This record gives sequence, structure tokens and C-alpha cells, in this order.
Amino acid sequence: MISRSVGAFLISVLACSPSKAKIPARLPVIHLNDVGPRLISNQTSQPIAIYGSGFQRGARLHLGAPFNRDFAMTTWDDSHGYARLAGLPMPPETVEQTVSVTLVAGADQPASGEATLTVVNDAQFPDLVTLICSPDGKFAFAASTTTDELIAVDLASGKSSTLSTGDGPAALASWLDADGRGWIAVAHKFAPELHLIHFTGDGVERRVLPAPAYASGLAIDQQRGIAYLAEQALDTVSALSLVENGRVVWRSRARPNPRALAIAGELLAVGSLQTGEVELFDRNSGRMLEAIAPHPGTPILGGRTERYSRYVMGGKAPRDLAWSAALGRLFVSSIGPNIGPNPDRWEISGNGGVAAVDLSSRKFLRHLGFGSGVPEGLAMDDRRALVYVADIAVGIIRVLDAKKLVATDEASRDSLIQEIPIPPPAGFPTARPPNDYGVAGRAGIEMHSGPKAIALTPDGSTLLVLNRFTGTLARIDVSQARRGQAVLKDQLLLAAGLAQQQRRIGQILYFADFGRSGMSCDSCHLEGHTEGVFFAKTHPLRIYRATTVRGSRYTPPYFTPASTFSLSQTALFVGSRNRLHNGDLTADEVAALTMYTETLSTLPNPFAGPNGAPPQELELPDGPNGSPQRGMRLFEGKAGCSPCHPPPLFTTDQDAPTRGRYLKVGTPTALPLRLEMQDQLNKGFAPPSLIGAWDIFPMLTSGAAGLHVRGDGSIGVATRFPLRAVIEMYGKPPHGNAAALTLDERDDLLAYLLSL
Repeated sequence: MISRSVGAFLISVLACSPSKAKIPARLPVIHLNDVGPRLISNQTSQPIAIYGSGFQRGARLHLGAPFNRDFAMTTWDDSHGYARLAGLPMPPETVEQTVSVTLVAGADQPASGEATLTVVNDAQFPDLVTLICSPDGKFAFAASTTTDELIAVDLASGKSSTLSTGDGPAALASWLDADGRGWIAVAHKFAPELHLIHFTGDGVERRVLPAPAYASGLAIDQQRGIAYLAEQALDTVSALSLVENGRVVWRSRARPNPRALAIAGELLAVGSLQTGEVELFDRNSGRMLEAIAPHPGTPILGGRTERYSRYVMGGKAPRDLAWSAALGRLFVSSIGPNIGPNPDRWEISGNGGVAAVDLSSRKFLRHLGFGSGVPEGLAMDDRRALVYVADIAVGIIRVLDAKKLVATDEASRDSLIQEIPIPPPAGFPTARPPNDYGVAGRAGIEMHSGPKAIALTPDGSTLLVLNRFTGTLARIDVSQARRGQAVLKDQLLLAAGLAQQQRRIGQILYFADFGRSGMSCDSCHLEGHTEGVFFAKTHPLRIYRATTVRGSRYTPPYFTPASTFSLSQTALFVGSRNRLHNGDLTADEVAALTMYTETLSTLPNPFAGPNGAPPQELELPDGPNGSPQRGMRLFEGKAGCSPCHPPPLFTTDQDAPTRGRYLKVGTPTALPLRLEMQDQLNKGFAPPSLIGAWDIFPMLTSGAAGLHVRGDGSIGVATRFPLRAVIEMYGKPPHGNAAALTLDERDDLLAYLLSL
């Protein structure tokens, strides 16, 4: 009899003999179809979605030359994966790099398929966007969001020092603590941190407090030590205690894309970029009290829109706010009240200027229009009753008499005291020959400077001007400004930004108002993104939502119906039209403007986790939770979304064979405001890309998802969460079939849409 151990041995030998050996199963092929988005920035880490088949745990994403790097890949199922890309350096002069993307599978597992990804070199493209003066007046501080730098300037010597910050410094404010020490607070676009920096020139002390990421605005209550921070991921405003390590005093929902903040007594004024409103919050409780905007009849003084006051339908993005405690008024810079349908069929209504607002009556008193340019930064000198205005589009600083601006309509017309051009440094390149500027009503050569942010020294004698395009800090002696005798003293170079020269010229052209028409690319597409709704700029003539330019490089054609089929065509057509053809764009200008718009990538999704994948559960802006993974299955199945919004860019315009399909899906043609003055012709709408849908307001071409028309003829916010309005009000066949979903399934679908 054979023992058990011997029998087991014989069985194992027989099993391994050549005649009985098992042939290893062929491993399935892992295949890559595409990645999305197809355009990313190397400024920060970027979550990316991966689409294909046969995905296995342990697979990696490979970026080819010049990076030649593998990245870990997280899989949801065999066809959906995610990764997070970081550490993609490029030489300073390189604008972008398009690379091959492939998959690397486990040992002996075959992989196939290839995609391309374009990486924009923002990390070597300095972009100075915000400025502050230290409480003692000794230093100025400017931040470059793209290069993660804070530049400290000794105002006595003119020497500068570069300090590191967190990821994407976006907003600055100063604070004098109880011990009399001055701090600079730095809020960040991508890092969930508020940095407090004490800088003396001899050393640096830094404290890092927790704070929301995607910061867009910052203001500090000096007496209470409270920092008010606005952020655009969840559209909130927070009150954080600086003396209690960033403790959250309160956090409140705000209108979409809050940015400019101003402390106004016991109120906090918050400007919403995408609704054109100013919200008022109680600073003690965080309770939102009211949202105010221009209404029909709000006086417009000066500029081509003055005669259309009765047709005002709302406001445009408040680009900055300044509070006068002495006058009890709030000042708002913008491109002017939004003119709606009118008998003259007047279209886009850019009339950059400054509005005076009475917060006690919750009323816009009047808007002083300059007729040209795009006002940005404001600075208030309460002692001299002066308002300073930086115009990024024409390169000038305006000095206004604040008392006249708040007095009467007639007095306001005479409130402009002086205009101060900020010329670019000697030798700075220009978009056109120098003799093309300052003639025939065009902007002067100073439009190349780009004054973005301004700050007064504590004694009010010097106005500091941060010039975004030339990278300089200008100093203006404003001691005699009330007499109209402010004088530009000098300019200090903070950042040399011409390594990518053609792209820099394109940036200038994007923001500039060369024809002094009051229109620029940025006036309708603020920072490459959206600016709410406008009355039409094309035909059919009706109210349209201003679409985002971010990521649009890969989704032509453009306009409804299609009129341009590439960004270069769009640059020539729109750029020349913005100037009212007072010097159509040259071939060099078209090339530069096209390059700049092509590098405007979609912001990285704030809801992605460390591995690039969406979370298991995601809290929606209106409260409930949803599952992005379950929502993905609904999107591709029961809800019927993917036929018109296929990955990776979630629009049929992403690929040549399906490009330019205009569909009638039952969504509103136009907002119901003076419909007799709008063209109702409907040849269908292009399916928009859903990448970055978390940051779009309003939605649908007409803006009907998010907005409504009030009885007085103005447009108001119906919901802060337009995605829900899209699927619950307009989500029935032929526009998908979200109507077939349960309430919980709708939340899952919304969670997935937010994660794109």
C-alpha cells in the first residue's frame, strides 16, 4: 500500500509531465483608447481620466519623450482608470509639449493603443496677479500664481527678494497683529493653506494655517484678526480666525465664482464673477443678507451704452471692490451694466467703468462709463476722497473724485481727474509697429503693460501698480493727485517674463482694448473662462451664455451656428471685430493670440483624490451625497448622456468625424426677456464639453439653467447649482433621459458630472 505522502508526490509528478502540463492562459490585452482632458498645465498636479479596455490592477500610465515617466493608475473597472500627473518640467522657452501616452501592464501582459496629451508650460510663464503693501509701508509684495512665488520689494532701496509659497498663490492681504508685527497673508489656488509671512528683509517667519483651496479673494479685519476668504470650488466665503490657528468662525455659500471682497462696516461685500452681483454678508454670523446688481433704469453716465439704461438686465463681473467708510459707499469696477434686448438691437455692451453702490438702500446708484478699457484693481484713499482705477486693457491709471461720483448723476460726469499712462520698459516688444499706437483713436503703446492690481502706501503718498505683462512694479507720486498732478516716478522689474515671447504678446492681445471700443477677449471670457450671460454678439441675435475658452482648443467649431472652425479663425474674426476693425489683426497678432488661447487649459478638478480618481462619495453643492462611480454607469447607460457627450472631452466636437453636429434637444432657445427683440430661429445647439462642468454658471446656451427673468425685466439667479436644473428641468428625451432616474440616481449622476 502506498502512503499518502508518496501518492501525493506521484500525482504531482504526473501532473507536471509533458503530456499533462497545463498551458498558461493568454493574458488579456490592456488597451488605451484616450485620455482626458487632452490639454493640461504643468503648474500643479493634474488628475487625468483614462479610457480603454482590459484594465488590470497594477497597470501604469506612461508619458513619452521628453518626460519618459510612468504614473500609477487607479482603475474603477476594466475600462475606466485615473492617474495624477505631476513633476513635468520644461525649459523656460518651451510653450508646450505634446507627448505620446501609452499603458504599461504587468509582467508578460500585452498592451496596445496610444493617445496624445499636450502639457502647457505655465510653470515657466510668470503671471503677476495680486499686490499688497506692508502695514509699515516699507515693502510691497506681489504674487505670481503660475510660478508659486511671492516677490518682496524693499521700497526704499528698490531691491527685491523672492519667497516661496504654497501651490498657486492667488490672493494677498496684510495684517498687523496685537504685538504690532506686520504679516502678509497668502491664499492659494491649489494648496488648502493660508500662509502668514512676516518679512523684515533680514529674515522670514512663516505660519501655515488650514484654509480652503481654490482661493479667489481675501480680506482681513485688522481689529478682530479675522481673514475672509472666497473660493470657487464650492463657491463659499469663510471667516477664519488668525489668532486661533485658522479656526473656522463661519462658512457660507456664495454666488458662483466669488472673488473681490470688501469689508464695509459690519458687512462683507462679495462680488460674483459669473452672476454680476454683489452679495452682502453679515460679518458676525456669515448670513447672506442680499444680492444686489444694476436693474432697469440704473443710470449709466458716459460711453456708448448710456442711452440703454432702461434695458439693463443685470450686472457684469465685479472685478474689484473698494469701500469708503467716510462716504459710506462701495465702489465696483466692471465692464458695465449688462444691456439686454433692445429696439436698436445693440449687441455686446462693454462700457468699462466704476459704479457707486449704496449698501444701506441696497442699490446701485450709477455707473460711470469710460467708453473704453477694462477696469480691474481699485484703491480707495478715504482721507483725500479719491478712487484709483487700474485699466488692464489700455494701460492707464485713472484718478476719480469719489465725492462727485457718489453725489449726483451730473456731478459724476465730472469725477475723472486724471489719466496716467504706464508705458512698458524700453525695448519691450510690441504686438504691432510702435507708430500704430495712439493714432486714429487707438490705445497707446502703454496697453502692453497691463496694470492689474494697485495698492496705496499707508500715508497715501504713493500708488503702487503691478503690471501683469511687463512684470514691473510702477510707483506713482499721488501726493498732488487731487490737483491732477500725479506723476509716474519709476518702475522696478520684478519678473522677467519674455522667455515665451510670442505667448506673452498673445496674452497682451487677449486682455487689450486696442481699438478703445470697450471690448477685449477678456471682457467676455474673464481669465479665459466665462462671464455669465450677454445679449447676442452674433446671429441669431438673442441672449447667450458666454462660454469658456479653457480647453476649447480641441472642440471646434465655435459659435451657434458655427462660424469659425479653429482658434486662429476665431482670433482673426473676433479680435478684429472687438476693435471695430480699427486696425484688423495682423498675421503675427493672429498667431500670438491663437497661441495664448490654445494654452488656456481647464482647471484641475478639485474633487479628485490624491490618486486622481473621484471619491467614493461626493457632497453636492445643494447638500445630498452622490456616488461618482455609480453616476458614471448611469451616464453611459440609463440616463442616455454619452451619445452626445462621449469621453474623453464629453462632446461630439472632440473628434473630426463627429464634429459640428447641431442638435435640437428641447432646451430653451432664449431667456424669456423681451422675446420680440430676440431672434427665435433655432437650428440646434452644439453639445458643450462637460470637462470642468463643476465651474460653469449658468448652463445651456441660453443660460436658462441657473437664471430666471424677474418681473422688472432683470435677470436673477434661480439656483446656484445649474447642473441639477439641467437634468431635472431639461433632462428628458431627446436631451438624454435623466427624467427616468430616481432621486438617488440623479444625485449619483450629478456627482459624476461634478467629477469631470
